[in-house]
Amino acid sequence: MAAKAAVMTPSPPAASKVVNACAHPRSELSIPARPVPERTAGHPLSLGRDARARLGGAVRALLDLAGLDGASDAVRLAVLVLASRTPSETGVVEIRTSELGRWLGLSASYTASAVVPVLRRSGVVSVETAEGEYGQDDGLRCRVLPLWAAQDVAGHPLNLTKREYATLLRLLEAVMAPGWTHRDGSVTPAGLIGTRTGRGAATDRLALLLLVLEARETGRVRQCGGAVDTKRGRAAATVARLLGCSASAGERVLERLEDRELVLRVRLRTGSGLASRSRLMVPAVAAAHGRTVADDVQEDRVEAPEPGFSDPDVAAGPVEEPGLETESQVSGVLVTDEAGAAEPDVAAALHTDHPHLVTPVIPLQLSGGFSGEGRGAEGRRPDRACAGEDQAADGETAVAEPGSPSAEDGPLRGEKPKESLVDEQVRQRAAGAGAGVRPKAVGGGKARQQRRVGLPADLRLRVALGPVSWLWERLSGWQQDQVEAAAKTELARLEGLLALPGGAPRLLADRLADRLEETGGEALITTPYGWLIRRGLVQRPSCSDRRCDDGIRLDTGAGCENCANVLHIRRARRARIGADIDRELPGLSGGERRRVIEKRLREQVAIEAEDLAWRQDQAREQQARRDAARAAAQERAEAERAAAAAADAVHQELACEDCGQRRAAGLCEACGYRRRTEALVVEAGLVTATWAADLGDAADVAAVTGHVRASLEAGIEAAHAQFLELVEPGELDENPAAAASALAFAALQAVEQAAPEYRENALAMLGRTEEAEAEARRAYKTEQGRRWFRANPKGADAIAAATKAANSARERTAQYLLEARLEQLRLEQTAVHTEPAGPAPWTDRLPKLAARPLEGEPAGAVVV
Repeated sequence: MAAKAAVMTPSPPAASKVVNACAHPRSELSIPARPVPERTAGHPLSLGRDARARLGGAVRALLDLAGLDGASDAVRLAVLVLASRTPSETGVVEIRTSELGRWLGLSASYTASAVVPVLRRSGVVSVETAEGEYGQDDGLRCRVLPLWAAQDVAGHPLNLTKREYATLLRLLEAVMAPGWTHRDGSVTPAGLIGTRTGRGAATDRLALLLLVLEARETGRVRQCGGAVDTKRGRAAATVARLLGCSASAGERVLERLEDRELVLRVRLRTGSGLASRSRLMVPAVAAAHGRTVADDVQEDRVEAPEPGFSDPDVAAGPVEEPGLETESQVSGVLVTDEAGAAEPDVAAALHTDHPHLVTPVIPLQLSGGFSGEGRGAEGRRPDRACAGEDQAADGETAVAEPGSPSAEDGPLRGEKPKESLVDEQVRQRAAGAGAGVRPKAVGGGKARQQRRVGLPADLRLRVALGPVSWLWERLSGWQQDQVEAAAKTELARLEGLLALPGGAPRLLADRLADRLEETGGEALITTPYGWLIRRGLVQRPSCSDRRCDDGIRLDTGAGCENCANVLHIRRARRARIGADIDRELPGLSGGERRRVIEKRLREQVAIEAEDLAWRQDQAREQQARRDAARAAAQERAEAERAAAAAADAVHQELACEDCGQRRAAGLCEACGYRRRTEALVVEAGLVTATWAADLGDAADVAAVTGHVRASLEAGIEAAHAQFLELVEPGELDENPAAAASALAFAALQAVEQAAPEYRENALAMLGRTEEAEAEARRAYKTEQGRRWFRANPKGADAIAAATKAANSARERTAQYLLEARLEQLRLEQTAVHTEPAGPAPWTDRLPKLAARPLEGEPAGAVVV
């Protein structure tokens, strides 16, 4: 119809008339265009509800990224700053480190050392740096990867348009811009908290930004619900939950913002006349909307009536006024500007919190001839007032006589009558019910499971089941046990979802209250047990998020963003299909158009279901392949471990290569010590030969190594003698193998203690060579010729630096000479050992072979 109207209507001049595209579809007339007034940009803090929700969702999505878990507030704020400065065309932000630090209220050095590396490691921001004059990260090319990946993704909270980028940047400038002085002399002032620098500046800036996004047009910030720390107050808990920190840290941040007059806590007066709550406000937001805090306080001020008598409800409950705006998890009490308000955050409750759901009371009916009626809805006659006292003593169903059992032999006047057994049992049951315990059967009768009149003794369960206390009384003993177990399980599960502990009972109580309100009250519930187990205590997620319950986030109490995204996607799909139908079939009526849209939607849903089933099949196949590969790898690992164990067992059976000891894994302990000792002795000789011998003369090298060996062997003999002095006579003869190992270990320790001295001497001597001295002189001149020493090359600082550089160069040269000469000596020794030698004669080889025991035979003398 809109297309038909456009064809039938003549086209007026563009400057005078236009076709109203938003007119009713059945309208076929053109509407003259009204002159559009020129609009100027409003205050950056005067955000509408949609803009505030859109930007708030984007900010929360960025702060909730997995890569920022455990990151500091400076890093999280840096991500928001980079996101606000992101060009929508390229997504790359070019900024200097010092400028980013000014946005965060931090120094350039701290930003380069503590913020930029964490951004790079987090995987949230890709960072390319340009080094400055001293090698620091001066220029930054950053891209917020989740923000760029969400572009053109319908319904994604980070899919921002160019206008939304500009609005977010103007908001951050108004809140925390550092301020600039331009070349033409003009000055751009700093933001609200732009002058706050130093320690904690990033935290304060982030907190103020989140509070501005949470503030409404009046400047009021919606405070968190649930149980909070009464010493801190609900305002501090709100700031703590926004920042994800503790209540004490949130209170410190709030106090710093209050000192700068950026936020305001207005004390509120309850019906009892005591200031027990507060309202959190951002005056700058109210001023941006043309309002003041005083106006808001004046509008909401209500004088609490003075009660003529003591009414506990007046002191415990909040004052309600028709027209007063109330929201869930928002304090609904009124504002007062009187100076008598209590300090600080007077949040300590004077009375116990009671459930908000009031049990309906049936008015007293006297026409029936009874003084009281029960609340049961079972259609039977009301019980008498003494019905609970007329039970038999043994717990059976027989009813006692109304008269006293001792009427015939009653006491005389003035005597104290004895209490009957029935009265005593009634008093015991009442005491047991008040304590929350189950009474036992008395009188020798069979014990049976009785229901409890009151809620369980556990305080958490009493708070959680408070709204359904009447339903609890209608349950049997077994049903009460089942409901109690289910409530405990649900409380444990809710504690795992909440960031702050202790809020699960109140959360479950709120859920039960909402379910009761949804049902219509307790009187409409005919099966209390089934309602509690299958409806009241059960979480009902509206999306795939496990923290969602009927579209409400359990951890924050706000609306579920995932549900909003699902709803947005469904609406976008319906709108897209409607646009396709309008383009393909423009002449359809309203009913026919709806039928076609529903048909297309069903087809689309079927296609998506088929695609989901296919993807699930693919995922199951991939999981099966991974499981098979994991099982095969586990089998291979088991086979390799078995083979290694078998090889190790075989290796353990080998005899020692040097002494022939059985089951020594190829080398016994004593021989292993001897080999290590010999290697150290050879190494010490070579180290000494690097400076004390002519490397080209093999005889000179052999003489030096022989001298070192003699010295070390003398030390070994001294160690052996010292060891033998400590051992009792005859102790070594009891275990010869252990004695040999102990002597070999003593020799190894003696050589290990002497080897470092030989190496230190070699380095000291090689540091005096011509090569080392030449290298030291070159390093001395080079350091003395540095540009910062050119003005005074003979000064104390220049001489000290040059001397230090020369000593370092001398040590490096000595180390290099030692390693090079050792390598040369090792190569020469290897060449000597690899030369073919003639076979030893059999007369020399046979005695050694005859002395070795044969494998599998007992050792003994060999008979020739």
